[in-house]
Amino acid sequence: MNKNIDPPELGSTAALVQMDTHNPTIRLHLWLEGGEGVFFGYGRLLLLDKIETCGSLKKASEELGMSYRAAWGKIKQTEHVLGFQLMERAGSRRSGYRLTEAGRLVRDKYLEWFNKVEQDARARAEEIFPWKSKSFGES
Repeated sequence: MNKNIDPPELGSTAALVQMDTHNPTIRLHLWLEGGEGVFFGYGRLLLLDKIETCGSLKKASEELGMSYRAAWGKIKQTEHVLGFQLMERAGSRRSGYRLTEAGRLVRDKYLEWFNKVEQDARARAEEIFPWKSKSFGES
């Protein structure tokens, strides 16, 4: 905080006017973890989406700015915890990968949960704070 500016007293009209000029974005960090650590979160959602669109774990990891080894490790960790495969070979060894039906289901259910929690967080923020907030995906 800038030492030259005295913050207005909370509850004062000046504080509410100053606070009302903000337009914050709701940002959430939601993940699922068990005894073996994190096994699914927004990063894995993005990774599965990229695998689906790129058809390749290598290309997906490159587009997300992560190493192939890190991407492979995250997928394998999740598969180990859940007990089923998220991706499978899309034919020959050079054909790349595609999501399994279970992989698409986990991705879609996580996204559904994330969106509902984000909507609720946004509604609660608007009840509590004097400003109108927006979701992360909004411009």
